[in-house]
Amino acid sequence: MTTVTSTQRARARTVSTVPVVECLDVPITAHTRDSAALHVLHLAHLNREARRGRTDAFATMRGSDVHLCNAYTLALADRDTELQSVLRSASLNLPDGQSVVWASRLLHRSTALPGTRVYGPDLLLDVFALSQNTDLRHYLLGSTPDVLDALHRELRRRYPRTRITGTCSPPFRPLSAQELRQQAEDIRAAGADIVWVGLGTPKQDRWAADLCAELPVVAVAVGAAFDFIAGTKRQAPTWMQHNGLEWLFRLGCEPRRLWRRYVFGNARFLWGVTWQATVGGSTASPRTVHGKGPCDAGHPTGPSARVPEAR
Repeated sequence: MTTVTSTQRARARTVSTVPVVECLDVPITAHTRDSAALHVLHLAHLNREARRGRTDAFATMRGSDVHLCNAYTLALADRDTELQSVLRSASLNLPDGQSVVWASRLLHRSTALPGTRVYGPDLLLDVFALSQNTDLRHYLLGSTPDVLDALHRELRRRYPRTRITGTCSPPFRPLSAQELRQQAEDIRAAGADIVWVGLGTPKQDRWAADLCAELPVVAVAVGAAFDFIAGTKRQAPTWMQHNGLEWLFRLGCEPRRLWRRYVFGNARFLWGVTWQATVGGSTASPRTVHGKGPCDAGHPTGPSARVPEAR
């Protein structure tokens, strides 16, 4: 019989009491920074416990996909039904953008929601810190070889007692079926519990869902967290992050690459929130989404169907 520790009970209580609300038809779990890290660890331990003693676990079990959602993510999902399906069937969606936090509070004023976001780089660092001196294994997937090397060194420096069992920088193109199978095999061979996916939205979201359809792991789509922690890109000043202006800082740093994202993406997000607030109304109960009770939010569910190869 498996013994349930006080730490595991505390994680389960934290997960079960967090409200889930919808923003632009995507369920968002209204975590704080601290409770989000505990939820990811909870999913990792659930998957690990479910695998224990099962020799066929990696062939038959699904994992848990976690997505960091900002205004751009939700704007894309608002016009991309495939991405929206990925997010609606995900194990956990977190409010990465401050504008998503504000929109959720506006749309669900009768529910007490946190006023701060769950920032992707903070989540990665917090989970690494909490998993020190445990047997949880991390795998880093995404970005370039140089960024991955810098990220690996920085994480080793900060958290020397956390286990990183593998890294992979996939090519910047769709992978063949053989390449996808080899990638899954590499992650399986590494014995990874948590796979951090830094490939950019929406590619990383589809990739994370694909991984969880193949492997009983937690796959977390964390966007530019790899670059920020590795020090290859500058982060916005704290005051800009807290006031929802990180997008403006990033636009100033990379105008050619990001101007379409923020000009059109922000406009679509604002329009969608306005529509939901004035015409569409609040589309979900703050405590139950898609038939899931609050306790179900902690279970590794994974996507209901295999998601096509990331584009």
